[in-house]
Amino acid sequence: MQKSVHRLLALLGLVLAFSLIAVSCGNDDSDDGAAPAATEAPAAATQAPEAPEPEETVEVVTAQDGGTLQAVKDRGHVLCGSRDDVPGFALLNADGEYEGFDIDMCRVVAAAIFGDADAVEIVPVTSAERFTALASGQFEVMNRNTTWTATRDGTEGANFLFTTYYDGQGLMVPASTGFTTLDDLADANICVSTGTTTELNLTAVFAARGIPFNPITFEGFDTMVPAYEEGQCEAMTADSSVLGVFKFEIEGKGGPDQHIMAELISKEPLGTVVRDGDTEWAQVVNWATMATVQAWEFGLDSSNIGSYSGTDPNILNFLGQDGFDPGLGLPTDFAINVVEQVGNYEEIFNRYPQLGVLDGSVNDLWSNGGLMYVPPYR
Repeated sequence: MQKSVHRLLALLGLVLAFSLIAVSCGNDDSDDGAAPAATEAPAAATQAPEAPEPEETVEVVTAQDGGTLQAVKDRGHVLCGSRDDVPGFALLNADGEYEGFDIDMCRVVAAAIFGDADAVEIVPVTSAERFTALASGQFEVMNRNTTWTATRDGTEGANFLFTTYYDGQGLMVPASTGFTTLDDLADANICVSTGTTTELNLTAVFAARGIPFNPITFEGFDTMVPAYEEGQCEAMTADSSVLGVFKFEIEGKGGPDQHIMAELISKEPLGTVVRDGDTEWAQVVNWATMATVQAWEFGLDSSNIGSYSGTDPNILNFLGQDGFDPGLGLPTDFAINVVEQVGNYEEIFNRYPQLGVLDGSVNDLWSNGGLMYVPPYR
């Protein structure tokens, strides 16, 4: 009996001991346990100097403040990548000056930042080299008939902004050929710009339809169009707007009539492009560009935007009156400078008849059945 009591007492002692150990372990994650806090604190103190969060935040803000916008301001002008061989869009004219729709969109950015649309330098760049040139810093903005695609958005280090021209790829042939459909171009030589979505679309669509053809590639239109006129190709493919330009040019100088096929083989949203990684700069360029459309929607153009005397609060915001500043990094009156010096979207488009008819097209205002629509300026 006595041995049984001793054994029972021993067993109770063991249970009590294990209970105390369990309670102690259960308090390891508690804020009230002094011992764990003392153990964890030195570890945290040791790690803190390696990644001080306040210093990281300061570095990000400093990098943003000293980004592309500041570099452009320090230089005193914008560098804009474009081309020099497409009348209506971007052309180096006989006087050695750049002109065209894309060139004006470059000037819009300069007017917004500096109040001077001429504070811009055009950097001509080929189709094959444009994204490398943008990424390497040869220019900060690109307006160069460049299509927004998923692959370019994802792999080229490029940030595509507002679409300034909705287009589609077509094909042009001499009217004398009688060709009207893609099937008519079986085994034909087709002139196309190398390193472009135009070349990719041509190959993809003809392959999908089982139509054999021979691509004849060129770096730019300055060499491709003469080759087409000389008969090296039975057809030429490009954005339909560009084909319209060269149809106008060829026929205008007495060349043979041209036929642009009715079928479009792609969607080609063209617009302004900047480098990835600088949100402030992207906002500046985007809102400067969209100001041309917003002014058009408000009924403001180069002749009246500076003398607006109405009371519409949305327009007053847009003009930077009554102290309104959306914090975009631009002067509050930037829209006035843009439109007075370059024009609203309608004025810019209609300045170049090679671009076609604006009224009723996809490039008309959304309120007229087109696709031109911008976020509210408020």
